[in-house]
Amino acid sequence: MAALKTGDKAPAFSLLDQQGKKVSLSDFKGGKLLLYFYPKADTPGCTKQACSIRDASKELEKLAAAAVGISPDEPARQKKFDDKYSLGFPLLSDPDNKVAKAYGAWGEKSMYGKTYEGIIRSSFVIDGQGKILQVSYNVKPLDTVPNATEVLA
Repeated sequence: MAALKTGDKAPAFSLLDQQGKKVSLSDFKGGKLLLYFYPKADTPGCTKQACSIRDASKELEKLAAAAVGISPDEPARQKKFDDKYSLGFPLLSDPDNKVAKAYGAWGEKSMYGKTYEGIIRSSFVIDGQGKILQVSYNVKPLDTVPNATEVLA
């Protein structure tokens, strides 16, 4: 899937969260959503990113926005991650990367000279009608919240 851009319709999804509960894009209809994709729960960059979103929860709430993270991790691993850092927002399991691919958040990466396929750290701000207001591919973990709040404000 090609990269999404501002104004595109957000691809629908329905995935299990860390509690084993199904969460869908349609659950956020009428409100704004900060949706972000991260490679792996409880790794340094992903922890920084998730904790920065947790720490901004009051600010996001004031802006009438919810936050949801998606990674290939199984719900049990997502739950451990949530419990360890008291994240308090849905972490969704996308084990076959279908949703990541639909959002253009899955693709070629390279590390130490090796090329492989993986999650491209990305964030999206979606309005209450499912339209994308902002896209950040290859977003730095600590830039996720400032990028989103700039658009939400």
